[in-house]
Amino acid sequence: MKKKIAIIGSGVAGLTFANLIKKNSDFQFMIYEKKESLSLDDGFGIQLAPNSVSILNTIDFHKVNSKDIFHPKSMDFFSIKNEKICDLEISKFNSEYSKYTTLKRSTLIEFLKDEIYTQHLRFGKRIKEVTELKGKVLIKFDDNTNDLVDYVVGADGIFSNTRSFFEKKKNQPSFKKAIAVRSILNTKHNLNIKEKNISLFMGSNLHLVIYPINKKNELNLVCIIRDKKYDPDNIKSLIERKLLTQNPNLKDLFKNDLKSWPLYSSPKISPSSNQKVFYIGDAFNGFLPTLAQGAGQSIESAYELFNLIKNHNPDASNVYFKTRSKRVKIIKRRSDFNFFVFHFSSSVMQKIRNIFLKFLVKRKFFINSYLGKVYKN
Repeated sequence: MKKKIAIIGSGVAGLTFANLIKKNSDFQFMIYEKKESLSLDDGFGIQLAPNSVSILNTIDFHKVNSKDIFHPKSMDFFSIKNEKICDLEISKFNSEYSKYTTLKRSTLIEFLKDEIYTQHLRFGKRIKEVTELKGKVLIKFDDNTNDLVDYVVGADGIFSNTRSFFEKKKNQPSFKKAIAVRSILNTKHNLNIKEKNISLFMGSNLHLVIYPINKKNELNLVCIIRDKKYDPDNIKSLIERKLLTQNPNLKDLFKNDLKSWPLYSSPKISPSSNQKVFYIGDAFNGFLPTLAQGAGQSIESAYELFNLIKNHNPDASNVYFKTRSKRVKIIKRRSDFNFFVFHFSSSVMQKIRNIFLKFLVKRKFFINSYLGKVYKN
């Protein structure tokens, strides 16, 4: 008899896991999404390092239209005054088929949903109650439907509703006193950058990243700004107060529609208390976006769990937690470190950082240790 899996959440993690598991005839699955439609966030970009692209290629990601993705070869570092500091060749981690890739999040979601959209996806499903029943899990939804399954995969983000139902110990994410602001640019701007590369600008208590997301002259802009509170109605004021005082020439970058959100991080990595329940992506543990590994780790975690479940590993829960925890700790430490270093407010510390950065980007051992372990897995 086929094992039944309930996937809670239709983001990158949940859809990746669904695409992997649907190729295995030992399982049947359903994705339950609390929203009324897929969240595409059309236009906003994500970065995928070779570690996650190689996984996606197992489900035919290489067939995505080449015009809808981009392969930047370098990351260029600047001061917030648009003064070039140094550059880092990220293409050195590429293989023939797995290259550092940037694209719209909606492009990835559209690709992931293509094979599963109607048959395996149910919208408007909020968990109301969960019960263990004869070695299985009974999930009751607030629309009075239910599902009896062998496994539950929580893929519903950093504020996981799934985790809140199954875990007695609350692991509430903490606000990191920082706000992310996104927009989409065309190639007409006043910056002295190479638009085929990723450009990272570092200022006092903030940093700014610009990169191409396709071959249609669209650039993704994301600005991370430290501030004590998040006020979505005053984002323009925040930009003026924090960023434009450091470089007024950046004003034109924020003329288009802006999307903003507060940044959170999970305080600790905690295991599932139920051997039949797993967490992937940010539901496992959420971290800051300063290593550009959010989507990548969602994909990786889905792949790790898939391999354990498909092989019917009797100790899947413990093995998964051990391997995923080790990986996430590495990502989390590097993300936190970047967050700290990118945002130095002292001009002296900024100068020291820049000197070290120029030195380190040319040191093969450091780059392979700091990024290679992440990008190549």
